[in-house]
Amino acid sequence: LYQEMDRMLERAYDKGDHIRNVYIWGGTPTSIPSDSRARLLEKLGSLIPGLPHLEFTVEAGRPDCLDAQKLQILRKYGVNRISINPQTMNDETLKRIGRFHSSQETIDIFHLARSYGFPVINMDIIIGLPGESPAMVEHTLDEIEKLRPENLTVHTLAIKRASRLKNQLEQYVLPNQEEAEQMLMISQEWAAHMGMVPYYLYRQKYMMGNLENIGYCYPGKECAYNIQIMEESCSILALG
Repeated sequence: LYQEMDRMLERAYDKGDHIRNVYIWGGTPTSIPSDSRARLLEKLGSLIPGLPHLEFTVEAGRPDCLDAQKLQILRKYGVNRISINPQTMNDETLKRIGRFHSSQETIDIFHLARSYGFPVINMDIIIGLPGESPAMVEHTLDEIEKLRPENLTVHTLAIKRASRLKNQLEQYVLPNQEEAEQMLMISQEWAAHMGMVPYYLYRQKYMMGNLENIGYCYPGKECAYNIQIMEESCSILALG
């Protein structure tokens, strides 16, 4: 990976390109050991001048993959936007979909991240999860409102062909089309109530009801990377 970073960035700089922002995602990149992550971030800093002054996002991912040491390392090397993804704030759903964290762990790790001074935190939720009702989506949003993340991404469930959910679909009850649409409307109304605005949208294969994923934010807190890839307004230098 380091050799690839050296060669690709050298080539980009030779062409006169400049780096607008950096986005590290997976999977869950925070699941790698802390010393490996520190070396990776140090390497990036040596190759990209002024990195802490760019939009620098890391998908922090599941709350059970985060702790104080990991958050401290991210801030030390200039990460200024992270994503903490509860998917839902209903514990029974988390167990049903095989997540190993609780809603309280999400709350605790969010507050810990705030204490380290991350200026922008995104949270992802999924509507249409097995066994969830519109009332349960409302509960998730009520809990997120208390945390007040700068960004919120509302995903519609997309059942991937190789996923455990796909293989065990007969064991679950999924919301119907009308319920899924109602859930999406609830999220839109909640975002407006909170003063958030939609700033990007995209669709995926296998999405429930042919609905969409919508990114919301407080005005001025847009993720530039998300906008740029949706608008295809710049090149992406992909390393991995």
